[in-house]
Amino acid sequence: MKKWVLIGLLVALAGCKNLGEKPSEAGEEAARAGTADAEGATTQGLRGEEGEVLYEVETGGIAEDGAGAGAGPGADAGGLLAKRTIYFAFDSAQVQAEDIPVIEAHAAYLLAHPQAGVVLEGHTDERGSREYNIALAEARAKAVSKLLGLQGVADDRLRIVSYGEEKPAAMGHDEEAWRQNRRVEIVYRGE
Repeated sequence: MKKWVLIGLLVALAGCKNLGEKPSEAGEEAARAGTADAEGATTQGLRGEEGEVLYEVETGGIAEDGAGAGAGPGADAGGLLAKRTIYFAFDSAQVQAEDIPVIEAHAAYLLAHPQAGVVLEGHTDERGSREYNIALAEARAKAVSKLLGLQGVADDRLRIVSYGEEKPAAMGHDEEAWRQNRRVEIVYRGE
């Protein structure tokens, strides 16, 4: 039960209007958690004030010692790091619950590789005015940035770019094309 409450809280936080605020230091401490098992798999999640695990997800073979640092996040070809696009509902900047483990996996990778950084590219579908779409795309990118920050990724390693409707992933004027265009793309710097 606690897991779903926490997921709901994270999703709600991601959709907050004032996404540029930094969480309190206590919140940052509660948001940081990560351990590596003997096989190199990393568990990333949230811990409460007394250290109890509130939410946890295994992010796959990201070794804490930086082994394979040159391999980049593409080394996780079939796993969570292979997903670099976060999709959004119509007229929403709220991260969906199923995408939280993906964002946590990218946060774990960034924490394990201090030289890495990402550009979060926000996009919308063609509906809405240009100004509205630029603002919505920025809010979507900030929602992903906020969740990465809650996992301990420093702001200076995250850059936000808002494209609005200018760079569609799918050309079309139907629900399927619009669904593919409502997104944030996670682009690693230097790739």
